[in-house]
Amino acid sequence: MNPNKVKISHRSFTLIELMLVVIIISVLVAMVAPRFAGRSEEARKGVAHADIEVNIATALKLYEMDNGAFPTTDEGLAALSSASGSAKNWKGPYIEKKPKDPWGNPYQYKSPGTHRPDYDLYSLGRDGTESSDDITNWQEQ
Repeated sequence: MNPNKVKISHRSFTLIELMLVVIIISVLVAMVAPRFAGRSEEARKGVAHADIEVNIATALKLYEMDNGAFPTTDEGLAALSSASGSAKNWKGPYIEKKPKDPWGNPYQYKSPGTHRPDYDLYSLGRDGTESSDDITNWQEQ
């Protein structure tokens, strides 16, 4: 026997083995996929809550500290990115652009508010109309 010869063994997967792997992966995906369904909508709601309670609220408070009052309803949130007529001591921009909610709609703003004395700030939610899915800066009773 020649020591320079190397014995090579060719082994490959059979069609049945490959099908079993595909079936196992499919079963695992079918079990895990329902757990992730709806997570993107929860994430959008979380982003809207953060914008309303922290991001835009902070910009509004800074505007109010500099100018003595919140922007009027007519001035809206645009007053946070460019000086408005009623701004006495505008030191902005307080935000870079007019904010939109995660569904692509502008946030709604009213000052003075009907639910709060200072301002109402809310997102119309996924459906884009005033309904029970709105995300607000006040608590519904």
